[in-house]
Amino acid sequence: MEKAWLDMNIITGHEVGSTGCSPEIDGITVVAIIKVNLPRGVSDTDFITPNYPKDFPDQQQIQWEFIVPGMHNYTVLFLDHSAPECLTGDVVVEYQQEDKRVTKRTLTDPQLRQYQGNFNLVLNNCETNRTLTGLRLSYRVSVMRSGHPVLCTLDLTKHQRVSVQIEKVGSDPFCEISINSVVKENITVAEGTMAKLSFLDCPKDDVRLTASQVIACHNVASCPSVSLSVPTLDSCLPMPLQNFTWQLTIPNEATLDLVSPTGSLRQSLPGEECDPSSSLRLAEAGGFSFGDFCSNGVIQKLQVHANVSVTIMPQDFTRCTNPLLNVSVSPEITETIIYRVSPSILSSTMLATPSWPQGMKPLSTVSWIVDLPSRYKAHLQFINVSQPTCSDRHTCIKVKLLGQKEELMSCREDEKVENLWVQQSFYLNMSNCMPEKNHFGARTMIVLQKKNDLLIILLGLFGALLVLVIVVLAVVCIVIRKKKAKMNRESSIYMGKGNIFRPSDKHFTKTRADNDSHIYDNIDDTMVYSHLLGNSTYNDSVELPKGMLVDSYQTFMGPTDGPLPIIKEPDPEPRKEHYPIFLDPSETFIPSRPRTPINRQDSLVFQDRRMMDNELYTFKGTGEMNTIRLSSADLDPQPPIPEESL
Repeated sequence: MEKAWLDMNIITGHEVGSTGCSPEIDGITVVAIIKVNLPRGVSDTDFITPNYPKDFPDQQQIQWEFIVPGMHNYTVLFLDHSAPECLTGDVVVEYQQEDKRVTKRTLTDPQLRQYQGNFNLVLNNCETNRTLTGLRLSYRVSVMRSGHPVLCTLDLTKHQRVSVQIEKVGSDPFCEISINSVVKENITVAEGTMAKLSFLDCPKDDVRLTASQVIACHNVASCPSVSLSVPTLDSCLPMPLQNFTWQLTIPNEATLDLVSPTGSLRQSLPGEECDPSSSLRLAEAGGFSFGDFCSNGVIQKLQVHANVSVTIMPQDFTRCTNPLLNVSVSPEITETIIYRVSPSILSSTMLATPSWPQGMKPLSTVSWIVDLPSRYKAHLQFINVSQPTCSDRHTCIKVKLLGQKEELMSCREDEKVENLWVQQSFYLNMSNCMPEKNHFGARTMIVLQKKNDLLIILLGLFGALLVLVIVVLAVVCIVIRKKKAKMNRESSIYMGKGNIFRPSDKHFTKTRADNDSHIYDNIDDTMVYSHLLGNSTYNDSVELPKGMLVDSYQTFMGPTDGPLPIIKEPDPEPRKEHYPIFLDPSETFIPSRPRTPINRQDSLVFQDRRMMDNELYTFKGTGEMNTIRLSSADLDPQPPIPEESL
């Protein structure tokens, strides 16, 4: 039996009265109010009326206020009592419970059994016959644990590589948690197993429930892309899930790519904190934290060259039904972590080193790839930079344009960092040394500003003009080339009083006046005008050569045997409007100069209409030949014509 007198606070009537007199309720004087804190666990506590074993005074009241531990039942048992003879009124026992009506009992009635919650017990005495035995009471309040543990069978076989951890975090020694009937302070349910759990008298705030999932691969080719989402655990667990952690393990030559399903992430910074109910905590496997992140920011992608743990800590996991993060694996990077950032046009963008305001991990490197919108430039402002005292290597801040090797800025811990303007997408890199004192960290702000539109327009016009000039030159070159090719395909032509040439004959450089190509050594009239010799009279007087007659002009192939007179060609006379019926004798023996073929005249069988309309007797006597001068050039004198030829 455990006594509770040390936990009782007794207030007598003189203490509660303002005038030193005991208070009265319905004509009954309150002797005392006793406050009792009942102990946890199983206990029996005895109580008696004042002056026991003497009689309790007439028309007096005493009150006990009991505070019962949570998840405990109490029972009131009267051990000994004596009932007086009442002259007026009755002896009454009252039970006052929270949010319940007052229960009245007599000394002989059964009292309360297996009730929960705080209560007050009030004893009222009547006016008694003092010659007889008066009112005395001794009773016991027994407290015991409720004895109704919460049972739960947790099945992890339906979840891939998921484990559950249960830990007592309260100081209540009467809270018991057990797995498979074994009481423990901390319980771990391994992945792929089933466990029978029991929770006895454990408030929800005294037990912490967490879960984790391992996602691992051994080479880059075998690492699939996954979406991180919280699995649904058994609903029989009496406490809520506090957090869920994904352990991401990759090969040394690989990199983790983390992308938000909503499109972007935001780093939680002082003054720009994420909502704790929907934030992700990113940490390296060794315990170094990269910081907290949430959705709707400027970070398009996170690349981490390390094994990483991702933890979500929402207050209500029932809302976490959609994927929280998309994870894939890419080839190895040289930095520890890379942020791919698209700054906002409407407001400034803040960048901070991992775990800001704490410093970076020693000998680690972080980079930001900043993609600027077209027609915008960026003002890069270093708001806060904390530099350490290095014992090994140096800290370094570098800025350079994407795709270029030249650096816009590079400074160490002993150099001042200056703000600068960047005209296009750039690369910001920060590396830490081995700090001996203080730490290295930086916070950078990016403000976008539109470029000069006039300069852009001028550059556009210049580019358009340059393209137009190139197109025109190309067209001209093509036209000239086609014209030259056409000229190369043309035939030789004869120009009056000019040169006989062919465009492709580049080796023939002498002019007509400089060579003898226009001088005929001999012209055979019979070969030229044989088609007119159909008259038999002419045939009888002139001996024609034997063989087939040729009725068209034949090209001169060279001089004949024996010297021939040089025929000089006179200048052509003006063209007449119509041909006479009879030709002038002087025209009869002057053959027409070859002319540039026109229409049908390019044929070798072309015939002169003048000769067809003429008569044969227009020729001079047989054997008489005129010397024909073909050009104005001086010719050698002609040798005499032998008589035999006549």
